[in-house]
Amino acid sequence: MERLLLNQAYTGTVEGYSSEGLGIVRINGAVVFVPRAVRGEEVRLRIVKAMKTSYAGEIEEILTTSPERVEPDCPYFGECGGCVYRHMTYAEELQSKLQKVNDALRRIGGLTLRAEEILGAENPLHYRNKAQYPVGADGAVGFYRRRSHRVIPVEHCQICATAADETAGAVGAWMRKYGISPYDETAGKGLVRHVYVRTNRAGESLCCVVLNGKTAPREPELVAMILAAVPKTVGVVLNGNASRGNVILGERYRTLWGQDFLMDELCGLEFKLSVPSFYQVNREQAEVLYGKAVEFAGLTGTETVLDLYCGAGTITLAMSKAAKRVIGAEIVPEAVENARENAERNGISNAEFFLGDAADVAAKLEREGLRPDVICVDPPRKGLAPEVVDSVAAMGPKRVVYVSCDPATLARDLKQFSALGYQAERAVAADLFPGTAHVECVVLMTHRKGARE
Repeated sequence: MERLLLNQAYTGTVEGYSSEGLGIVRINGAVVFVPRAVRGEEVRLRIVKAMKTSYAGEIEEILTTSPERVEPDCPYFGECGGCVYRHMTYAEELQSKLQKVNDALRRIGGLTLRAEEILGAENPLHYRNKAQYPVGADGAVGFYRRRSHRVIPVEHCQICATAADETAGAVGAWMRKYGISPYDETAGKGLVRHVYVRTNRAGESLCCVVLNGKTAPREPELVAMILAAVPKTVGVVLNGNASRGNVILGERYRTLWGQDFLMDELCGLEFKLSVPSFYQVNREQAEVLYGKAVEFAGLTGTETVLDLYCGAGTITLAMSKAAKRVIGAEIVPEAVENARENAERNGISNAEFFLGDAADVAAKLEREGLRPDVICVDPPRKGLAPEVVDSVAAMGPKRVVYVSCDPATLARDLKQFSALGYQAERAVAADLFPGTAHVECVVLMTHRKGARE
């Protein structure tokens, strides 16, 4: 591999995409990652950074333009760290994400399995039902610049609900009008850290303002300005987080006005959502994803299903319709409370929920002799801890359905499952995060020796 020179211009062709959505250009054997590139284009680029085994480049000129290139529809694109795909057609974005999934399955998991398809969104705009706006030390309310914690002020986001943008704008206006201090994460001083907004199918919203403290000046005025901007707000909540670090929410909540939860409808069921409850951010695509998970579970009405990382009980309750018994486990107390209420609200009597870490709950249930027919897991981005994989395999389910938001950790865990006798048979990708580099997958695993006796 020839060493490339910093600030030197080179010409090459974009071959494909990295897992982060960057274009890949090979120059004299060296790999160069280039933002805002489209596969098939010939570009002249400049090397801006040398890394251990690759380089970072910036496009200076597009010599051959792909028909898949489009004009970005967002004025913040390229500066905001949220979206990476606003310069190409949605069809090309989906191909990039399908490639990402299959590359991870092959390179990390060592599997010959390939995702059968990627299920694209019918509407890739304004789909997020949860938005978290950091507040910069200068008072800017928006999103982080790519690979930094500098906040870019954003008024209108192409993937967030309009009500969320308007709520964040109202909080920013309240801060400016009454001189409310923003939080400075470097100094650990200042008051307002984040604006957190949930929205539902009916257009209602729940606002949570995260503070470096317990109270704020001019609280009635804060409520009034939010309601004036977004009349369909159902509640305004304060969250106290005085810790240093990147965790957004603290443990204490106080309701300023209205209610501290939001109701929503998903998969024909009603769900009560508190601020910290996990809930997929793309409602319509979540229904597509969960439908595929239920299909992979192969339920006939006689099965016991264990759902780890169940959040507010969405997958658990979706599977309850076709199972004999469903059990959910979740570490967030508010989410478990919501899940139990959601089961009762929907008249579901064959569901139960446990509070605890997935590894602890799985190990406990395994020791107690629980032998579910199907186990579903939907872990956070870091994937499953090795002990969770061991406990799942030890319970000997006929099928394991793995829902993942990170193809890399999914592939890693599938490799461990394979060593324990579970073979990945089917995989499907689903785009729950249009515009961004993220993609969801659902994988069906069965034991190589067949069903448990």
